Amino acid sequence: MKRFLLSACLCLSAFAAQAETLRIAVTTSFENSGLADILLPALQDDTGITAELVVVGTGQALRLGAAGDVDAVLAHAREGEEELIAQGHATHRREIMYNDFVIIGPADDSAGVAQADDALAAFGAIATAQAPFVSRGDSSGTHMRELALWDMASLTPDQAWYRSVGAGMGAALNTASAMNAYILSDRATWAAFGNKGDLALLFAGDAALFNQYAYLPINPGQHSHVRADLSAAVEDWLTSPRAAELIDGFQIDGMQMFTFNAVQPDAD
Repeated sequence: MKRFLLSACLCLSAFAAQAETLRIAVTTSFENSGLADILLPALQDDTGITAELVVVGTGQALRLGAAGDVDAVLAHAREGEEELIAQGHATHRREIMYNDFVIIGPADDSAGVAQADDALAAFGAIATAQAPFVSRGDSSGTHMRELALWDMASLTPDQAWYRSVGAGMGAALNTASAMNAYILSDRATWAAFGNKGDLALLFAGDAALFNQYAYLPINPGQHSHVRADLSAAVEDWLTSPRAAELIDGFQIDGMQMFTFNAVQPDAD
């Protein structure tokens, strides 16, 4: 009898722990930056909810959301996020915070990126110089922004100097460091990256490099098993003054990495 009661208690404890766990597909840049290490313990302390992160590129995060394999998505590619809502897989899109993309490259900057007037001119300088460029190539938010910049500049990268690695931000930066190549990165991952080699931040500040992160709860009407109650509680916490303080206060080498900008959710 005692053994039965002990087993029952263990099962109930395991169920209770599982019941308070929310699966969130998040971008590699969110996890690589170190911000997750600040937010998740505070979330658990304040709400009792454990966030189980599935760390992937934004494209894969959105596909996991569409399949109902996660309860929520934190991404940074608005077009794909709005498509997820249009398909009925997510209930809405809630902006949480932003930072920016930056162009990284060799410190000697043979292409002259640092002297460019804007981001499109910077990409044009890389193409003109046929300088080595590393692309994430993984349908992430960063990759999609990179492709958009080439398109806006009316340029098609040449395979002779363009290398698509199909990897997350950290792995792509490692490749760029080894090749001494140019690359587009989010600011926070670059700041936290430990293998910079001869690379340097060469260009930033253009409006085309704005990088917005948004939270999308998966629709229980389409995927009845998702934890909509926990997802709503996490959204409330992420848009609270407590989260704002942590997000705005997150620094690397004395520099603020993200800016809190939670607004009312987009209409369904």
